[in-house]
Amino acid sequence: MLSYRHSFHAGNHADVLKHSVQSLIIESLKEKDKPFLYLDTHAGAGRYQLSSEHAERTGEYLEGIARIWQRDDQPAELAAYMSAVKHFNRNESLRYYPGSPLIARQLLREYDKLHLTELHPSDFPLLRNEFQKDARARVLRADGYQQIKAQLPPPSRRALILMDPPYELKTDYQDVVKGIQEGYKRFATGTYALWYPVVMRQQIKRLLRELEATGIRRILQIELGVRPDSDQRGMTASGMIVINPPWKLEQQMNNLLPWLLEALVPNGHGHQLVKWVVPE
Repeated sequence: MLSYRHSFHAGNHADVLKHSVQSLIIESLKEKDKPFLYLDTHAGAGRYQLSSEHAERTGEYLEGIARIWQRDDQPAELAAYMSAVKHFNRNESLRYYPGSPLIARQLLREYDKLHLTELHPSDFPLLRNEFQKDARARVLRADGYQQIKAQLPPPSRRALILMDPPYELKTDYQDVVKGIQEGYKRFATGTYALWYPVVMRQQIKRLLRELEATGIRRILQIELGVRPDSDQRGMTASGMIVINPPWKLEQQMNNLLPWLLEALVPNGHGHQLVKWVVPE
């Protein structure tokens, strides 16, 4: 089942959270003058045109990136993320939104590596075209979870593994836990960043219990909600679960989330969360 297209949702509040966290982790990894691998298991198309039929149909970016990208009071924690967004929008109009692979491409150094996988038959060619001239990148039409097994540990022994599945199937929630377990067995010191949507809160509680049951330590949860939890259709919040986060990330998100909440949820009905699911 490959019906999900991120082009309907590009630049929404969930992307703002996900890519803020991604950018902060990458910047932390760059503080050491040693190469690292960026592995993206569900990379998508890479670039999204916000005037496309898909983006215009939902208009989700209007309540996400459009609310913050030109504000002059952005916290320092947004600097790397916003520099990547502005690279693709060089005049003053917001035309494109870069997905996680393009944000990584902008932020990585010439000696870092990107390994990107995407299965969707329409998105994969778009992703491949974006990276065809980038010698740092390898782009495959492949199962991202299998690539965790194949690519870890990397020769550099440093990596960010970003997992952003579509959650089209209920089994996706179990598959991400298995994927993290597989990766952690091979490479316990990597940083694993898992995005999740809050559609039904019970699913997220179960996901957290299953992650706790793995015995893996240092699991940080970061969440931003735009509406109260509900049993109605639709995503009310999203979050990132980060295993082996950089030491600064907890404080950085405690600094950033209040500003994002005020900017993205002006009605005051949202929530923010930074907590250790499993500490050291």
